[in-house]
Amino acid sequence: MNIVILSRNAELYSTNRLIVEGEKRGHQIEVIDPLKCDIIIEKEKPTIFYKNRYLDYVDAIIPRIGASVTFYGCAVVRQFEMMNVFTIVTSDAIQRSRDKLRSLQRLSKAGIGMPKTVFTNYSRDVEEVIAHVGGTPVIIKLLEGTQGLGVVLAETKNAAESVLEAFNGLQARVIVQEFIKEANGADLRALIVDGQVVGAMKRQGKEGEFRSNLHRGGSANIIKLDPAELKLAINAAAALKLPVCGVDMLQSSRGPLLLEVNSTPGLEGIEGATGKNIAKNIITFIERNAKK
Repeated sequence: MNIVILSRNAELYSTNRLIVEGEKRGHQIEVIDPLKCDIIIEKEKPTIFYKNRYLDYVDAIIPRIGASVTFYGCAVVRQFEMMNVFTIVTSDAIQRSRDKLRSLQRLSKAGIGMPKTVFTNYSRDVEEVIAHVGGTPVIIKLLEGTQGLGVVLAETKNAAESVLEAFNGLQARVIVQEFIKEANGADLRALIVDGQVVGAMKRQGKEGEFRSNLHRGGSANIIKLDPAELKLAINAAAALKLPVCGVDMLQSSRGPLLLEVNSTPGLEGIEGATGKNIAKNIITFIERNAKK
């Protein structure tokens, strides 16, 4: 098959692993920068033009769309969909997952457990917002933040007020969540492929750091999820219609709680921690579903 990876950098670990595993299985793998694609909209013949050629030979795509290029990246994915090309995640699903508020609303309706969360439109009544999530400490997150950026732990009421006022002044939209103390700066990442958990790790933040992101110096180890954690991960992926994704959750005294669902999860941390060949799982998922 002709498989295209939509990525801006072929040297990234995740992109490179997908190339290696795809070629091992006899496929033609090509890395294409979605920002350099021209979308040609024409009656009954949608096409994509890239580097002096039409991409009319593609059987499947693997979107590796960064958060900063979501709009145009999803437009390219959507165009491939119009061309009846198989994609491991749809443009709509990527956009749903990138909108933290929208995805949390959808997940809440699906009965997924999560920390108490409040969204407000630049409210000046900070005390009320904090009270809704059970008081301080609280987590304050930018709606557009990724990899732990734009996430603040406010340990006191004064700190929370200062942070919210600062974000309000910048007209930055945020959500406020209860702080799950018993998680001890750790979270779980479950990697979903074809609706099943194919690997899971526990990420621990470095000393004094409440964020467990590996990009921020955290560590990761393989973990076996319990039945409740498995159920949450699979149900969350299904609720957002993401057959391939990373599901992040916290261990709490009231069971697992969802943090977020990542539509383009990195493979380096999960493969390193678990020893599992996640890239191969993704390629075989394409083989089972794409039209040859």
